[in-house]
Amino acid sequence: MRVWNDREEFRSRVHEWARKLDADAHAIYIRPMSRKWASCSTAGTLSFNDELVSMDRELGDYVIVHELLHFSVPNHGKLWKSLMRAHLGDYEKMEERLKKSVRSRRSGFKSP
Repeated sequence: MRVWNDREEFRSRVHEWARKLDADAHAIYIRPMSRKWASCSTAGTLSFNDELVSMDRELGDYVIVHELLHFSVPNHGKLWKSLMRAHLGDYEKMEERLKKSVRSRRSGFKSP
C-alpha cells in the first residue's frame, strides 16, 4: 500500500486530475470530516476528509475523480458510472475497499 507523503502531495494530485478531467477546482480543502470522504460545491470548492492522506493512493484517486466528475455530472447515473470506469477501470472494487475501511474504523480497527 502506498500512502500520500503529505497534504500537499494529495492536493497536487487533485490539481493533476482536475486538469485531466477539465474540471475547474477553485479551492481545495483537506480537513476533518466525520461523515463524508469528500464534498464539492457548484462554486468549484472541493473538501476532502483528512483521513484520505493516510490511506492508499488508489483510494484517494477514487475519491478525487468521484468528486471532480460531479462538476459535470451531478448524479451517479449511467454517464457518471461510464466516466468513472473510463478513468479508473474497475472503480467498484475501490468503492468497496473504501466501504470496508469505514466499517473497520467504526469497529475500532485501523484500515489495512
